[in-house]
Amino acid sequence: RGKGALKELAKVLNDQVDLSILVEGHTDNVPVTNLGQIKDNWDLSVLRSTEVVRYLTEKEKVDPARIVASGKGQFQPIADNISADEKAKNRRTEIILTPKLGEVYQLLQNKSE
Repeated sequence: RGKGALKELAKVLNDQVDLSILVEGHTDNVPVTNLGQIKDNWDLSVLRSTEVVRYLTEKEKVDPARIVASGKGQFQPIADNISADEKAKNRRTEIILTPKLGEVYQLLQNKSE
């Protein structure tokens, strides 16, 4: 289901080239252990976001110059991290779309004239 949603999102992103894309990875508050090169939840959250970025750029051909991958670790939870269900909600990616600020500035300037 996730790849299907990303495929649909990519159609929009490829049509709306005036949007910048930020992909944020998040984790629960359980420290990672025995994951080789992954040292902590910061690493895990960045890897979560780069997987989405790779899919969008490699499979769906979204321009990589428009995308930023970032990791928030466990520091912006949306649930309390008490139960397994709450922890699962915190293991997520969020995609934030923003217009290119130069174009927004131009629109605002044109309206004020």
